[in-house]
Amino acid sequence: MSIASRLADLGVSLPDAPAPAANYVPFVKVGSTLYVSGQISNGPDGLVTGKLGAELDVPAGAEAAKLCAISLLAQVKAACDGDIERLVRVVKLTGFVNSTADFTDQPKVINGASDFLVEALGDAGRHARSAVSAGSLPLGVAVEIEGIFEIR
Repeated sequence: MSIASRLADLGVSLPDAPAPAANYVPFVKVGSTLYVSGQISNGPDGLVTGKLGAELDVPAGAEAAKLCAISLLAQVKAACDGDIERLVRVVKLTGFVNSTADFTDQPKVINGASDFLVEALGDAGRHARSAVSAGSLPLGVAVEIEGIFEIR
C-alpha cells in the first residue's frame, strides 16, 4: 500500500510544508539522507502551546507530537518534489518537550509522533529516537521534533 493511501486511510492530508521561521532552511539533502529542521506543534487550529506538567497532560502532548510528525512528512514530501513515495524510511527523530522541571514523561509525549509514523509507514516508520525536556520552546509551543530520513 502506498504512503499516500495509508495517510488517506488515517484521515491525514499533508499540509503545505511550513516555511522556516528564521535564518535556516527547512531541510538539507545529502545523498539519500534528508535532514529536516525542527517542526513545531502546529495544526489546522493553530499552534499547540503550553507546558507539559502544567497546562498540558501527556495525551495532549502526544497529539502535539503527532502534529509535528505530520509537518515532518510535509517537509519530506516537499524535499522529494511532491512525491512522498520517495520516502524509504524514518532514520531518527529528536523530540523536544516544553515541560516543567519535574515532568518525566517526555518519551510518552514523543510516542505521539513515533506511533503515528509507524501507523502511517509500517516498518519504514520505525526509527531511533531521543526525547528530551526543554524549559521553553519557540512561540511557547508544546513540542518540537526534528528528523532524519532516507529517501530515493
